[in-house]
Order: sequence, then C-alpha cells, then structure tokens
Amino acid sequence: MADQDFDYIAIAAPTRGDKSKDVRTPTERYAAALTAELNRMAAQGWEYLRADVLPSEERSGLTGRSTVYHNLLVFRRVKAAAALTVAGTAPANAEPPRG
Repeated sequence: MADQDFDYIAIAAPTRGDKSKDVRTPTERYAAALTAELNRMAAQGWEYLRADVLPSEERSGLTGRSTVYHNLLVFRRVKAAAALTVAGTAPANAEPPRG
C-alpha cells in the first residue's frame, strides 16, 4: 500500500502517569498512561507509528517568542476507500488501480 492510502494523526503524548494500585513508580505510572493512550487509539483503528519531539515557536510575554518542544505520538490508518479496495469491493466511483 502506498502512503496515499493512509490517514495520519499526531496527538500529544501523555505528560503525567496514571495512578493505579498496581503501579508504584513514576516510570510505571507513565508507562500505564502511554499504554492506555495507545490502546484507545488502536480501538479506533489507528496504528501507532512513532513518537516525535518537534519544535514550536510560541509567544512568550507581550512581544517575545520562544521555542517549545512537544512530544507527539504519530498514528496512521487505512483510508476507507483503500480498505474497501483491499477487501475486493471497490466503491463505484473508485479509480482503477494503477500498475
């Protein structure tokens, strides 16, 4: 499948851990929060690709600007038309595959 057959989404990574009686350390709590987020997105059909740290220029005070770094989780999922084509039932208005 080509990249055109996917939708992509980037979401903010969790910034804190989830409290639970089964996890005790901050690292375990953060891992639990990250796991919950990955499972939530997977339930919606999104496939986890990677985590990125990207810069963003943001306002600081009235006239200043500063660079802030954001932790993002990147996901993808097959577009609906591509999923139908893969399943063998292309929609009536779909273009024939190029080959």
